[in-house]
Amino acid sequence: MAVDPLIELRDVNKYYGELHVLQDIDLTVGKGEVVVVIGPSGSGKSTLCRTINRLETIESGTIRLDGQPLPEEGKALARLRAEVGMVFQSFNLFAHKTVLQNVSLAQIKVRRRKREDADRRSRELLDRVGLLNQAAKYPAQLSGGQQQRVAIARALAMEPKALLFDEPTSALDPEMINEVLEVMRQLARDGMTMVVVTHEMGFARSAANRVVFMADGRIVEDRSPEEFFTNPRSERAKDFLSKILKH
Repeated sequence: MAVDPLIELRDVNKYYGELHVLQDIDLTVGKGEVVVVIGPSGSGKSTLCRTINRLETIESGTIRLDGQPLPEEGKALARLRAEVGMVFQSFNLFAHKTVLQNVSLAQIKVRRRKREDADRRSRELLDRVGLLNQAAKYPAQLSGGQQQRVAIARALAMEPKALLFDEPTSALDPEMINEVLEVMRQLARDGMTMVVVTHEMGFARSAANRVVFMADGRIVEDRSPEEFFTNPRSERAKDFLSKILKH
C-alpha cells in the first residue's frame, strides 16, 4: 500500500442516466506512483480518470487530493486543475498560438508568471520532451506525436502534483506512439505521480507500479504488473489478456 497517498477515491459511484458507470470504486495512488488503468472499452476507465480532476462529477463517495476533498467549483477548482494535469487523446492545443505560447499560456494566466519566466520554463520543458527546436512552429506544422509531447510539456508547466493521461496514444499513428510513451517513461523514472488509462500493455508492464484492471464499472484487480500479466486472478482479466496478447 502507498505510504503517502496523493489521490484517494472511496466508494465512488457515477451514473449516466440509468447506466452505472463507476460502481463503488476504491483506489489510492501514492506520491510518485504510476498506476496504469486497463480494461475493455466501456469499463469506466476514462470516466474514472476524469473524476479525479472533476471533469466528471460523481453521485456519491469521496475523492481527495493530497488529503483535501475535491473543490466543487470556482477558483479552488481552477487551482485543482493546475495541481492535477491532464493529457487527453486529442491534443487540445491552440491552433493560432505557437508551441512556445501554448506551453506558456496557462503559466501566465493561472500561475501568474511573467512572460519571460514562463517562456524560460517552457523552453526547459520543450527541451525535456525533445521539441525545443519546434518552439516557434504552430501545432498544425507538427506530427501528432510531437503535438502530444507539447501537450505533456504544457501539463508539466503547471508543476502539477499528479498527471492524468486518458488514452494519450490512441489517436496516434503506430510509429508515433513510442516517442510519447518514452516521454511518459522518463516522467515515471523522475518520480511523477501518474494515472494512465491506456491500451499499451508494454507500457503497463514496464512503467507501472500497479495495474488496475476495470470491467463493467468496477475495479476487478489492482496488482503489480508482474503478478497481473503472469497470473491474472479473475476470468474477466484472463479473457481480456488472451484477446490483447494474441495480437
